[in-house]
Amino acid sequence: MTTFVDRVELHVAAGNGGHGCASVHREKFKPLGGPDGGNGGRGGDVILVVDQSVTTLLEYHHSPHRKATNGKPGEGGNRSGKDGTDLVLPVPDGTVVLDKRGNVLADLVGQGTTYVAAQGGRGGLGNAALASARRKAPGFALLGEPGKGGDVVLELKTVADVALVGYPSAGKSSLISVLSAAKPKIADYPFTTLVPNLGVVTAGSTVYTIADVPGLIPGASQGKGLGLEFLRHVERCSVLVHVLDTATLESHRDPLSDLDAIEAELAEYGGLDDRPRLVVLNKVDIPDGQDLADMIRPDLEARGYRVFEVSAVSRLGLKELSYALAGIVSEARAAKPQEEATRIVIRPKAVDDAGFTVTAEGDSYRVRGEKPERWVRQTDFSNDEAVGYLADRLNRLGVEEELVKAGARAGDEVVIGGEDDAVVFDWEPSLAAGAEMLGRRGEDHRFEPPRPAAQRRRERDAERGDAADEEYHGFDPFA
Repeated sequence: MTTFVDRVELHVAAGNGGHGCASVHREKFKPLGGPDGGNGGRGGDVILVVDQSVTTLLEYHHSPHRKATNGKPGEGGNRSGKDGTDLVLPVPDGTVVLDKRGNVLADLVGQGTTYVAAQGGRGGLGNAALASARRKAPGFALLGEPGKGGDVVLELKTVADVALVGYPSAGKSSLISVLSAAKPKIADYPFTTLVPNLGVVTAGSTVYTIADVPGLIPGASQGKGLGLEFLRHVERCSVLVHVLDTATLESHRDPLSDLDAIEAELAEYGGLDDRPRLVVLNKVDIPDGQDLADMIRPDLEARGYRVFEVSAVSRLGLKELSYALAGIVSEARAAKPQEEATRIVIRPKAVDDAGFTVTAEGDSYRVRGEKPERWVRQTDFSNDEAVGYLADRLNRLGVEEELVKAGARAGDEVVIGGEDDAVVFDWEPSLAAGAEMLGRRGEDHRFEPPRPAAQRRRERDAERGDAADEEYHGFDPFA
């Protein structure tokens, strides 16, 4: 059964914002109580937070779909809806967040580091917040915005100072068990270690972490064996330690060829050329192992490697190795740039930036922009007054003026938004609504056909006006 997972695809969805409420205060002897609809609550966010007590992504492997709660709708009596609860997902230290294309979105290192994977939608305004001198009692409210969502990939890259690399059964797990308090599985067959093991080593005043990276064999960088799964765990390490088996029972292998094969895989993986290397000749407590170590040590030193002969069984050479690693780790930490507090940079938008664009696409015109698209999402298109309010907002923003400049004419198709959630309508140039144009609650005269009686009255008035004009033009004051 899988107990360690270091890469998962997580499907996250933030909560939707609650709808605003359209309500009018009703009380005996107070016929003009005024609007009292409350605002909708904000949808909950999905937040990733580093928790050092979590060491694997196994929980998200079994339950990859996560969703925050929605905000509650507003109510009458100026009661706002409750905000949705944020969904906090603990992840191990060293988790990298990527999108589906492999672009890094966040690198979560350090206890308490957070990243908002999906942002909740804002709640809609109630009619009390929409009331103005022109609209004293709006018959509509704004809808809550849908929460954002999508797929993110979580990759765990172990945060350790030292990485032990080498062939299976080279003795890496035995070394980490005697250098630290880690208790990895140890057996006499290849691929005993199936997960990276971490241990904490104290050498004098220096405390550092050491990781056992399993499964490196020729072809690991192309996915052979287990190497490709765990090569990412050496990326954060300050020093690489080659553990070479001097007592291997395989006749076609020797420590030098093992070293060349592992180095070739590290070079193929990339990004590790600048890490200092040490070579550990393990199992020298065996007579044949000591003889082989004496033979190859001059060759290794000629290549520029520092060589240590150790035995996990007799603990020979372990103290010297631990202090040598402590020195390299201390130098790497001292050379690392000191972290500074993040500077807050404020980049306000230009004053004349309308915040939208109008582009011609064949026979239609597309409007893109944060404000127009958000206003469309907040509009209840079943309410004529709400649609009229949207038209007024777009007109004040300058959308109609830009449509005219782009060459749009009455009846042309206008699209607001992207391909997935666009709103399409036939454009009719309109004037901004004045107070005299507002009708009953929930209605807008611009979206209503004229009533028969009103139409007949207008025709009769037009006929009378024509007759009066003819009588005036035929009048001769000197007759």
